[in-house]
Amino acid sequence: MSDEVGKSDWTAMEDGRGERLVILEQEKALTRPQRRKKRWDIVPDEDQEVSSCGKLDQKKSRWDNGEVETLREVKETVETGSSEQSSEVGFAQRTISKEERFHPTFQKEFTDEELDKILPSEGYEIVKPPEGYEKLRRANLENKRKLLEPKITLYDIPEPTKSFQEELGESKDVPQQGFMRQVFHSELGELSLRIEDFHFFGKLFSNISDDDLSPEEVNERLVLTLLLKIKNGAPILRRKAMKQIVETARDHGPGIILNHLLPLLMQSTLEEQERHILVKALDRILQRLGEKVKPYVHKILVVIEPMLIDQDYYARQEGREIISNLAKAVGLATMIATMRPDIDHPDEYVRNTTAKAFAILASAMGIPSLVIFLQAVCQSKKSWQARHTGIRIVQQIAILHGSSVLPHLKSLVQIISHGLSDENQKVRVITALSLASLAEASSPYGIEAFEPILGQIWKGISEYRSRNLASYLKAMGQMISLMETNQACHYIKEISPVLVREFGSQDDEMKRIVLRVLEQCVSVEEIGSEFVKQKLLGPFFGQFWTCRNSLDKRTSKLVINATVSLSKQVGLEPILDGLLIFLRDGSETFRIQALETVRNVMEIVPVIHLEQRLEKLLVDGILYIFQESSTDEDSSVVENVGRILTLLGTRSKQYLPQISSIIRWRLNTPSPRARQTAADLVAGIIGVMKQCEEEQMIAHIGLFLYEYLGEEYPEVLGSIIGALHAIVTQVRVEKLSPPIKELVPRLTPILKNRHEKVQENIIQLLGCCAKKGGDFVSPKEWDRICFDLLDSLKANKKSIRRASVKTFGHIAKTIGPQDVLVTLLNNLRVQERQLRVCTTIAIAIISEICMPYTVLPAIMNEYRIPDLNVQNGVLKTLSFMFEYIGTMSKDYIYALTPLLEVALTDRDQVHRQTAAWACKHLALGVAGTGCNDALIHLLNFLWPNVFENSPHLVQAVYEALDAFRVALGPGVILSYLLQGLFHPAKKVRSVYWRIYNNLYIGSQDSLVPFFPPIPQIKNRDFDINEFYYFI
Repeated sequence: MSDEVGKSDWTAMEDGRGERLVILEQEKALTRPQRRKKRWDIVPDEDQEVSSCGKLDQKKSRWDNGEVETLREVKETVETGSSEQSSEVGFAQRTISKEERFHPTFQKEFTDEELDKILPSEGYEIVKPPEGYEKLRRANLENKRKLLEPKITLYDIPEPTKSFQEELGESKDVPQQGFMRQVFHSELGELSLRIEDFHFFGKLFSNISDDDLSPEEVNERLVLTLLLKIKNGAPILRRKAMKQIVETARDHGPGIILNHLLPLLMQSTLEEQERHILVKALDRILQRLGEKVKPYVHKILVVIEPMLIDQDYYARQEGREIISNLAKAVGLATMIATMRPDIDHPDEYVRNTTAKAFAILASAMGIPSLVIFLQAVCQSKKSWQARHTGIRIVQQIAILHGSSVLPHLKSLVQIISHGLSDENQKVRVITALSLASLAEASSPYGIEAFEPILGQIWKGISEYRSRNLASYLKAMGQMISLMETNQACHYIKEISPVLVREFGSQDDEMKRIVLRVLEQCVSVEEIGSEFVKQKLLGPFFGQFWTCRNSLDKRTSKLVINATVSLSKQVGLEPILDGLLIFLRDGSETFRIQALETVRNVMEIVPVIHLEQRLEKLLVDGILYIFQESSTDEDSSVVENVGRILTLLGTRSKQYLPQISSIIRWRLNTPSPRARQTAADLVAGIIGVMKQCEEEQMIAHIGLFLYEYLGEEYPEVLGSIIGALHAIVTQVRVEKLSPPIKELVPRLTPILKNRHEKVQENIIQLLGCCAKKGGDFVSPKEWDRICFDLLDSLKANKKSIRRASVKTFGHIAKTIGPQDVLVTLLNNLRVQERQLRVCTTIAIAIISEICMPYTVLPAIMNEYRIPDLNVQNGVLKTLSFMFEYIGTMSKDYIYALTPLLEVALTDRDQVHRQTAAWACKHLALGVAGTGCNDALIHLLNFLWPNVFENSPHLVQAVYEALDAFRVALGPGVILSYLLQGLFHPAKKVRSVYWRIYNNLYIGSQDSLVPFFPPIPQIKNRDFDINEFYYFI
């Protein structure tokens, strides 16, 4: 307190009667001597303590006396209160001392005596408080007191009170971990519950029995239990609770469920996964309750509407789905009556979410159902907010519906067209933006609906500036893309001076709109290249190609797109002439923007005629960017440089020696990043070197990379191996340097590297070596490689597993499938499912490459082993094999029928499921090859599985039946179905009708000849004799 008074000319304090204004005389403040501060003399406030005798450790002044005495009195009060309650031991005593710490001295009311002791009598004046101050001051003090209560603390979580402990039914020694608390639930067991969740689920942990509660309270406790399981339970418990709460929603009633679920969704501490699960539960509950949720529509919208503007895409989709289902449940009238008050709400946030909700309502109920309502809202004279929201609803409808607004385009334009001449600026702006959205949604049709307002749009462009002008320009740009060629050219020539004038605007939003409009204007081919060169190209490069615009990603992307559109009109050379100077700019972001633009332009405009000067400047610029690139943008720079050299083709031959020397130099640098980018560039330009017939240069670079296979950094090693893979892919085996017989043994030890990039590239390189020159390596070396490759089948990355499987196939083709098969079949005995699946795929690929007859005997012999994993692996291998070999399956169907026959009658459901998948691929492979007798035999064993309850098995059986429909025809399947379509048991009928529906969808026309004939009924003949000719 004394420091504050000493440092300022005045301070304010509150007392019991009002406010005392402290005024210090300027002369005393200036003449008071200042005590020099030392570093060791500055002590934090919390470390200053008052000694028991009332003396301070540092020198006192008269400003300190009052504060010291007050602190002593407060301390004595706390000690007295503690001593009086010393007889009460345990939890309550600790709570009181904890509460005292939440009420420091500066939050207490000072009495007149304390203020007289703290403040001197001279230099102060008591100011009379204004009227009503006492009531306001009391309210403020009460709010501060509530904020500082232990239950709602600012910086610390207090220990719970004794009553709170008893209410939760916890023991006093329950551990508290941060913001979570461990509690015990009879069904969920030990559960970590946040402190905030006790407000919702506290009733579940009370010691009161269900017998002592009323039926309503028991019902409430059941709903809370289900919500807690959905929110915090394990996946199995969550699914059961979700199903139970949906099925019993009508029994519980909407009130008890929504009154607990909606506040839970409003909780700010919910995690994304918890919110997603609860929103899913709300969606299903609303579908179940139907019209019963009408009284709670507003509460639901309050919770769901903010999700419509969430940053997460999936959250927005969930919000749209809930509002759509809610509208279908309660009807259009209820939704309009509920959301109508928010249309003219003073808060723009509420109006925005309301407009999005109305757009979803139009999607659910149809746009025509809202046209009359929108017309009334958009022409409201009560407030401009209502008109603004109504027009925004039309904009959101256009954004949400897209091209489906075309049938209603004319009516929607008429509804909002009057807003262009509205007295309020915001209404005019949103009207122009809504017209732009409608034009964008209906592109390239619908110019007839906009013709009546083209004059108003052009008038607005001529009159307005700043934000108004931006919206009108955007509308005109969208409409130009709808116009016919002559009309579009007229408006482009009229609007181009305005665009050129606004090129220099400092408003970022105006820049973006001008760039979009420019792109739409130059996309009209008939505008002519001369007009673009004379009127637009120079000002565009002068105003938009600046370092400042490159720093904003959105603006930078629009600048690149506009430049590419200009290149379609004026050609490659004028664009490169303006861009090449920026390739050597001091700003790296600006250089990369120019590099990316050059690449995009060259990909669209063919490089046919290019001046030698521009070509040299281009190569010099991209090499400068490559050498000066930083660690953040290296990948994009290398990709763009490699692509530009590829697009130059044979023109880049004269620059390859310079590029090769730069690569070799960077491979020798101590910087790992520089070595990595050099290797990545090699992988990108090997194709150009091959095109330019620089095989000697490729061999020299390959030998150089071979020497760096001992690289210690995995990222760099992965890039070096990737460059070697590109070289082996492009160069013939005879001209490889080093040869494959020396390269493969050097690569084998690297297979043990567990880095994902190294693993993927080394496996691909070995597969390429096995494919192109496997005979140059000894079979024992390939056996060792196969053994090391087994571990890669357990990799987390799918591309690594896929590369391993393909490499097994190439190695098997090189050395024969027998040795590889032994290794892979042993892998079927492991417990890890992913490893077994990858092994089956590898065996199937080997059978495809080396022909099935080399693999099938070993596989069928392996099926005799009484190990379920091995047998399932064999069936899965057959499934993949039939999928890969296709029509070749007809040569092996009769040999494999007994094996599939045993598998389809096995007790294990997974066994039958895998056999059903194998039958599916077999049937599709032999369709039309005359193997119907074997297929019908397998169908007889497959059919009894249609009544299984396992969803995976049922799906496999239905898929197999669909494949048999293709192979045998729908008539055979229909003959199996007719006996059960009208069965007295409902379960039998439901299964048969489901299969019949699939059959009807797949072969509707082909079923006609197989339907039974209908006899004459009351002189009505249903026979069509002409159809019998075809039958």
